[in-house]
Amino acid sequence: MSEQTEQSRPEAQRPWLIAAWPGMGNVAVIAAGYLVQKLGMKPMGEMTARGYFDIQQVTVNAGLINTPRMPRSVLYQWKNPHEGGRDLIISLSEAQPAARTYAFAQELMDRMGKLGVERVFTFASLASQLHPTQDPRIFAAATSQPVLDDLLKLDATTLEDGQIGGLNGVMLGAALEHGVHGACLLGEIPFFAAGVPNPKAAKAVLTMFCSLAGVDVEMSELEAHSEAVERAMLELMERMKQGQSAEAGEEDEEEDEDHDEEATVTEAEAASKEKLLDFDTRNRIEKMFERARRDRGKAVQLKQELDKLGVFRQYEDRFLDLFRRAE
Repeated sequence: MSEQTEQSRPEAQRPWLIAAWPGMGNVAVIAAGYLVQKLGMKPMGEMTARGYFDIQQVTVNAGLINTPRMPRSVLYQWKNPHEGGRDLIISLSEAQPAARTYAFAQELMDRMGKLGVERVFTFASLASQLHPTQDPRIFAAATSQPVLDDLLKLDATTLEDGQIGGLNGVMLGAALEHGVHGACLLGEIPFFAAGVPNPKAAKAVLTMFCSLAGVDVEMSELEAHSEAVERAMLELMERMKQGQSAEAGEEDEEEDEDHDEEATVTEAEAASKEKLLDFDTRNRIEKMFERARRDRGKAVQLKQELDKLGVFRQYEDRFLDLFRRAE
């Protein structure tokens, strides 16, 4: 189909783009990959890797080094079989660019402009104190109020402020520059498991997107995967609690049975404990914060240490700030 013909199609049939990259909880890749699988989407090309990616490591099998390859960014398309239905395009990438991120987004938007793309969506995650058994909220940030209003009608929560890291945010900036509106849907995930793939959040994000796009997708496989990961997270929580109890010498392990109930510390107690921290302890905490900023997987160790010292309330805002830059 020619560019002119594609762009002259009725607006109801103009395609929407989902752009997905790895991030916290792998929410975007899980959701977009599931959609590719369930809709039987066909590859339509790839984005060039040259100039955007670099080789940082090689793989070894049985002592032999394999030839390195650049991360792939594959484009998929789906023609809606229903008259007047919404067509979809998905850009599914193995990694985010190591350089020239905005240029990559601009190049992708140049290609999407030729296909008459009407909306651009990215999927991401937002870490919080969510318990694994709770249903994740979906936060939304859009490039226009009408797009945001459409999501709010589906019970999305407005992302009032903060940052959306990497291409999940930058892509929407590039789309806006091309005159194309869109939004980022952010699935809520537990902060202590930010490095664990989270199909539950991916399912919530995908369900909202499909409702918005009018696309019917069967979710039973994703639901089953979600239940399995939820059980694993609960086991991880239990091991973390047991480790905290052993280190702190706690006699009653049941005190920490509910994830949402933190030990209450009054302002006076917090101030008192803050004075009791010696220089070496404070310095050690600061170094742990710095490691957690570089690698959020280290945040679990930081949380355990703050709990053991009884000073989590003092550092709570700083700790949560580690996760307020959504990905």
